[in-house]
Amino acid sequence: MNTRKEIQFQAAEGSTKVSAILNFNLESKAVLVLAHGAGAGMQHSFMEDISKMLVHYSVAVFRFNFPYMEGTRGRPDPPNRAMKTIESAFGEVKKHLGLPIFIGGKSFGGRMASHLAAVNKMPELKGIVFFGFPLHAPGKPGIERARHLSEIKEPMLFLQGTRDALARIDLIDEVTNPIANAEVYFYEGADHSFKVLKKMGIDYDQMMDRLAKDTADWITELI
Repeated sequence: MNTRKEIQFQAAEGSTKVSAILNFNLESKAVLVLAHGAGAGMQHSFMEDISKMLVHYSVAVFRFNFPYMEGTRGRPDPPNRAMKTIESAFGEVKKHLGLPIFIGGKSFGGRMASHLAAVNKMPELKGIVFFGFPLHAPGKPGIERARHLSEIKEPMLFLQGTRDALARIDLIDEVTNPIANAEVYFYEGADHSFKVLKKMGIDYDQMMDRLAKDTADWITELI
């Protein structure tokens, strides 16, 4: 049975509280602290769908809003505030579940999780999952956003669509090939939102299932 708990926690010392949702079941073998993308919060359809599928494969999910998504500001929080929020979410998870902990996120959320892991060593952290790492702006290919990845000691899983306008696949390979603890799964025909061309013969629900199963299998191998 999928259990859902709505939680509030303090994003940073002296800050206001933010909302979070914990999804898990009795078979959960690990928990993923999942940060949302820049343009939509924790209840976006992707966040809802991938959370349900991960729980189906026995990975609990703790998703949350960054402070800017709780208020009226439309612009994402500065990196330091976003990183602190993920760190606080990580601490909150330890209060609720005695399971191995992974962090990650969709696009912006995953990139902020990687910056946190690069500068703040967390002994309990088992790995990082990226659902569409935003390597560069659309139409402006580059690898500057990934220079910190080599500083991360924990295992990393990159889940990337081959039509992702924010991550050209040859550049993802260029970035990850030299990193021994990085693993990349490419999804043919998927864009940055993991929507797939009809000619690929796979619908959105099947893609969500594939993403969740691949993530759960990777996590299982690590724990």
